[in-house]
Amino acid sequence: MRIRHKPWAKPELEVCPFYIANPTQCCGRWKEMFSTEKPLRLELGCGKGGFLAQEAPANPDYHYIAIDIKNEMLVLAKRKLENAYAEQERTPENVRICIWNISYLQEIFSPKDRIDRIYINFCNPWSHNKHKKRRLTHPRQLAQYRTILDGEIWFKTDDAGLFADSIRYFKETGFSIRTLTDDLHADQNLRYFETEHEQMFDEMGKRIHFLIAEPNPTVSMESFQELLHQSERNR
Repeated sequence: MRIRHKPWAKPELEVCPFYIANPTQCCGRWKEMFSTEKPLRLELGCGKGGFLAQEAPANPDYHYIAIDIKNEMLVLAKRKLENAYAEQERTPENVRICIWNISYLQEIFSPKDRIDRIYINFCNPWSHNKHKKRRLTHPRQLAQYRTILDGEIWFKTDDAGLFADSIRYFKETGFSIRTLTDDLHADQNLRYFETEHEQMFDEMGKRIHFLIAEPNPTVSMESFQELLHQSERNR
């Protein structure tokens, strides 16, 4: 989907107190971007912020970082966050948002930046073979996440093909899948805050696929480092 250019988006973000204008300066220092020290959680491709605007206010014991690639999308997330916190008469003190290409995540995060949980919600499925390396669950991406991850990856999609491939990707890169379902909404115990896309797909009768994966400690870091090097060579 093409996003229409909004000339006011970038200026509005630049005066937002929880917007990070230059995330490369945060590499290895993300905990310093918050006034207190709490576990860090990361949403990759936050879109319009529907998920984060529910998750972050409900969990003040965690700090949240949200990334998207477009100013025009992130500014909508910014507004949604402000509205959600205003309803609680609070400010988004436990949230930071920034613009970045997630393919180059290692340029804004280092192994010093320990992440408790990563959320990937309804990312672009990139269904054509020549585009599959762009997937947020592709092995070269999972290798990047592994270098900063202490906890889990929570992944949701409506795309059955992407989900099937992603299960393989996780296993290939040394992740263990501990929760897996092809119909998330059939299990009330697994449902949690829903994105705008999720609500739309649910109304259309589409099944939501969901998994939780965590690094297998028996797989060496050298394997992940090799995937990172391969990713660089293939660019």
